[in-house]
Amino acid sequence: MVYQRKFIKEVSQTAMGVFVLLLATLVAVQAVKLLGSAAGGKVAADAVATLVAFWTVALMPIVLILTAYISALTVLSRYWRDSEMAVWLSSGLSLYGWIKPLMAFAVPFALLTALVSMLVMPWADSRSREFAEVLKRRQDTSMVRPGVFQEFGGSTPRVYFVEKFDAGSGDAANLFIREQNAQGRDTLITAERGRFAEADNQRTLELFNGRRYSGTPGMADYDEVSFERLHLIVGTAPKLVQRDIHRRTVPTAKLWGNPNPELRGELMWRITMPVSVLILALLALPLSYMDNRSGRSYSLLIAIGMFLLYQNGLTLVRDGISSGKIPLWPGLIVPHLLMLMLAVLLLRVRSQPARPFWQALRLALGGKPA
Repeated sequence: MVYQRKFIKEVSQTAMGVFVLLLATLVAVQAVKLLGSAAGGKVAADAVATLVAFWTVALMPIVLILTAYISALTVLSRYWRDSEMAVWLSSGLSLYGWIKPLMAFAVPFALLTALVSMLVMPWADSRSREFAEVLKRRQDTSMVRPGVFQEFGGSTPRVYFVEKFDAGSGDAANLFIREQNAQGRDTLITAERGRFAEADNQRTLELFNGRRYSGTPGMADYDEVSFERLHLIVGTAPKLVQRDIHRRTVPTAKLWGNPNPELRGELMWRITMPVSVLILALLALPLSYMDNRSGRSYSLLIAIGMFLLYQNGLTLVRDGISSGKIPLWPGLIVPHLLMLMLAVLLLRVRSQPARPFWQALRLALGGKPA
């Protein structure tokens, strides 16, 4: 029908704009944060783009949920504000007639959210954790900045100064290293050349043509040794994380029937995200109501409050399932059922726009008209 095609076209166009705006805003905020960390030497500069990409994938389900909800709410609110909805209702179309085009818009979003949450996110989270371990391996080389004193190392940190450094090959020139042990004894090393490398699960620094000075500050016990080659262990390179080690990396197929409460909570959350797209889209229909005769409408504030209540409630239920306090299936079904009942109740109320809200609510609950 005409109104269905018109609505689907308008809400789809709105959804594209909302999605781009939400994604661009969130990515920009995270990118600025990571660039600040890279400028401070906490994150390798060449890893920023990859980290932003993984972070974007992790946030995609909530972006899709918000896009569907905001788009439906925006278009339907405009219909009420411009009295277009009143025209359709007065022509014999009931408010329930909008459910079909609304679901035609929301179902593809729900399917896409299910695809991302159940298949893409576990894979992306596993890869992001592996990438994090790779960054740990590269930390002492990729974050070396020529001309800057930097501290690296584990139990015995060292201060490094490198005049020239090639990140691709790991070669360095004119190095200075200072190390102090627990007894307060200093070790100073200078070298003409050096090379950062990784071997046998260890990060190493090989120095060439230099001198090594050892002693206690303020004492005349310094030793001087010249060397042609000196091998230093910079740190231990941890093994890559294994898949399935974290609940978010476990493939969805392995979550079914798993007795682990934490994995049950993860399964509930992955199923919840696509279902919430449909529930929120349906809820947007009555929440978009606006009475132009009464002036301002508080529907937007109520819609925001409903979304926060719904999402926070689902989070609490997930935590309850993960801790073993709430069984999986009641925790999965009851919150959505309650919100569905609320949406149906509000639909019955808004199907009587000529009546005051409380009178319409009483009739929707089965009461008699006053």
